[in-house]
Amino acid sequence: MRADRLVSLVLLLRQHGRLSATALARELEVSTRTVLRDIEALSAAGVPVYAERGRQGGFALLPGFHTELTGLNHDEALALLVAGSRRGAQAFGLGAPLASAMRKVVDALPESHRAAAAGAVRRLLIDPETDLLSRRQETEEVPDAVVAEVRRAVLSGHRLRLHYAARGEPARWRTVDPVGLVTVRGQGYLLAARSGADRTYRLSRVLAAEELAEPAQRPDRVDLGQAWRERGARFRNGGDQVTVCVRMRTARREELVGTALAVLFEESEGEGRSRLEVTFQDARHAEWALWQLGADAEALTPQWLRDSLHARAAAIAARYATPS
Repeated sequence: MRADRLVSLVLLLRQHGRLSATALARELEVSTRTVLRDIEALSAAGVPVYAERGRQGGFALLPGFHTELTGLNHDEALALLVAGSRRGAQAFGLGAPLASAMRKVVDALPESHRAAAAGAVRRLLIDPETDLLSRRQETEEVPDAVVAEVRRAVLSGHRLRLHYAARGEPARWRTVDPVGLVTVRGQGYLLAARSGADRTYRLSRVLAAEELAEPAQRPDRVDLGQAWRERGARFRNGGDQVTVCVRMRTARREELVGTALAVLFEESEGEGRSRLEVTFQDARHAEWALWQLGADAEALTPQWLRDSLHARAAAIAARYATPS
């Protein structure tokens, strides 16, 4: 629709300051002739857009010009409102600002869009607190003051002091160069560098944080997705990992795969059963994962895991062998 395109054109100029007709045409996926016609339509409607000549010229808006959100169509408004229900904002300490922003979006919508979008959102649920088996989704609480300080350092490009309690170690202060923030299933992580080496910090273990005035030593551009994949690969390939061969009901495969570090081998044995070779972080992780599956899974190797599961099952059987 042309109205949507006109709003997009204004927002592009607001965001970039000045753009050529060619650049606008590329962003809007239309011809330069269409862009010129749209510019004329905006001017006729009272939008203060003007042209600057020369090699660095283009179109721009008069400074201080603000737009309203009345150009949002139904699907765009719905996308924004659904995004507001995601739990990632909570992990980054942006829950309250996001809720405020969503209220402003709703208030700025035309009355017809407002009622339709609000009704549609009530029929979409994103990331409920429990799954179909009533298992509670794990969400970690991080003090707002801590995550706000971490977020400021990440976005401003300043170094950061963390009072951090690593697993099994006393809390201590360390100075890092923040790279970015990542949220996974409601858990927040800080990707950083320390003395030139990559480090990943769980936000729930940060007891206090202090943004420093010193600029961080980090690249100007970063691909967080690639950085997260690389760190995940290093994590899976290190530590006291164990490899387990499992025969199990295929219907419960996702439960095993969801907790394992990696699947090295998999084949179907027919009749609803599969054989998998998977890795776990350590022996305790492997025993816990297989115990959760009960009789629907059997650890074939290693033998120590079979012995451990047998001993645990025998202890449970003995406990319930006689009436209470």
